[in-house]
Amino acid sequence: MSGLLLIPLLAGSLLGAADRPFGRAAPCPGSAAASCLDLPVVAVAAPAPFSVWKFTRTQGTKDGESFAAIMKTADTTQSDPDFAGLIVRCAPQGKIDVLVALIRPFPPRSRPKVTIAASGGGTLTFDASMAAAGAAVLLPDEVSAFAAGKWQTTASLSVVVREGDSEIKGMVALNGLRGAYHSLLANCSQ
Repeated sequence: MSGLLLIPLLAGSLLGAADRPFGRAAPCPGSAAASCLDLPVVAVAAPAPFSVWKFTRTQGTKDGESFAAIMKTADTTQSDPDFAGLIVRCAPQGKIDVLVALIRPFPPRSRPKVTIAASGGGTLTFDASMAAAGAAVLLPDEVSAFAAGKWQTTASLSVVVREGDSEIKGMVALNGLRGAYHSLLANCSQ
């Protein structure tokens, strides 16, 4: 079979039309202006969109106490296997905490250095502490201002967590942060 004939056959099979006859399209029933092929059309699945921010509520240690949070998983194609994603949560006294979620925990008393680079430019390094038995890195209070503002118009963040000789890198897409952040604020006091 010639290469020139093979290209339309491959293209037709990728578009779900390999078994359709060549020729003019038959008119669509119920429409005088439109036309369509006389065989059924096969729907082609669109690529999956970026993951969305997940809203969660967890019980606190006191009776009736609960905390709201939004989470975004890492872009696994651009992240180390030990990097899970980003968490923005309500904290006591009306504060907002920003945490980096890890798969492999660091020791609970670790003081990692976290470098965050926004896709639009700007890189900052922070001294952080550990939370959630070492599986989450709690960023300092000034980072919450970025989640409330600049990050809402930033496409993605590149994050590097360094502790001793260990380094974990990750990428998180920030699409949808604005709506998720406002939803979080509305649920913080509940």
